[in-house]
Amino acid sequence: MNEPVLVVAAHPDDEVLGCGATIAGHIREGRQVHAVILGKGVTSRQSRHARSSSELPDLEKAATRANEMLGTSSLTLLDFPDNRLDSVDRLDVIQTIESFVERFRPEMLYIHHARYVNIDHRFIHAAVITACRPLPGHVVKQLLFFEVASSTEWQMPGFAPSFEPNWFVDVSDTLELKLKALEFYQDEMRPWPHARSVRAVEHLARWRGATIGVEAAEAFVLGRALVKFEELQKKARR
Repeated sequence: MNEPVLVVAAHPDDEVLGCGATIAGHIREGRQVHAVILGKGVTSRQSRHARSSSELPDLEKAATRANEMLGTSSLTLLDFPDNRLDSVDRLDVIQTIESFVERFRPEMLYIHHARYVNIDHRFIHAAVITACRPLPGHVVKQLLFFEVASSTEWQMPGFAPSFEPNWFVDVSDTLELKLKALEFYQDEMRPWPHARSVRAVEHLARWRGATIGVEAAEAFVLGRALVKFEELQKKARR
């Protein structure tokens, strides 16, 4: 069973931060993984001023190289406004996501968790839930919500559901590939001890792994899963 996988992210680097090592793992098992990044990534992380238009091609190149490193089958970079997705007609975003679901026909879909400081992350999470509502015959059988360091853990208590992972992927063999992919996003990363430093990302993976007894893991919240009984039987016989 090597059905395609779709990753939907708000900005370039979110896809690697959230599930880069898992992406690499899926590819090693023979699955096609498609990444769709909705926002431009012209952030105000460094100052109140957006990046100049000349910096956009560099970020696009970084995204392309990072995904080539992981081995994704396709990368789509859209141009929804950065940190202003809530100003866009929500239906437009939902229909955009639906178009990619129809195009790639993924069995699994990875998306941001709802607990984020960043408005784009929260907005896209809600849009994906709507686009993947479980209508009869819908292709997406599994929804997994990932965490992004420097956004998930910065949200205040009570504002949104806590990120309490109940799905872990052993990425002991692919973590280094994720860290190398993040090197292409060097302008997005920060020096230690910032939560979005390469060192912090590795520490998080090691901690997630330690909580379940492996060298490294990426953690998710399972939103929904539909499994056929015969598939469970096959897994039980392995």
